[in-house]
Amino acid sequence: MGQPRQSEFTADEFMAWALEQPAGRFELDNGAVVAMAPERASHVLAKGNAFMALSNAIGACHLACQAFPDGMSVRIDERTVYEPDALVRCGPQLPGDAVEANDPVVVVEVVSPSSRGVDRGVKLAGYFLLPSVRHYLIVDTDKRVVIHHHRGAEGRIEVRVLHDGLLTLDPPGLAFEVQDVFIGL
Repeated sequence: MGQPRQSEFTADEFMAWALEQPAGRFELDNGAVVAMAPERASHVLAKGNAFMALSNAIGACHLACQAFPDGMSVRIDERTVYEPDALVRCGPQLPGDAVEANDPVVVVEVVSPSSRGVDRGVKLAGYFLLPSVRHYLIVDTDKRVVIHHHRGAEGRIEVRVLHDGLLTLDPPGLAFEVQDVFIGL
């Protein structure tokens, strides 16, 4: 498939194009392809730690959910596809060849100097367009803080800033220690 001009990608065109790329990671933001920059060690460790904390919490509670590290795409709308640093979805397992998880309950982004504004703005608004999203966690490794956005009563987004302690994500009913995200940092 030839590459359409980047400002004209639909989500379907983008996914087909992205699957053909020999290297690199990409997202689609309002029809434009965004190449994802190489990651710092602290970023990679934090997103791995977040995935492990979520996965371990799911196992401890025996929930019918799956945690995924980065690599799964989340389609926001027909012109936007993000690739969060970790996510949790519940229900029947995805097929082994799935590349999208369009019903996440928990989404995690680890901020970097280049993504800080996008993660706290456009992605915050975008992820909560999905009815399934109940929790959006923004991890800041420099400040060692997790900012927990939660869809509360009547759809209102509530925010908690956590430096330590137990982070409970209900639904789906899992919990982990905030400090687990910062192990090794």
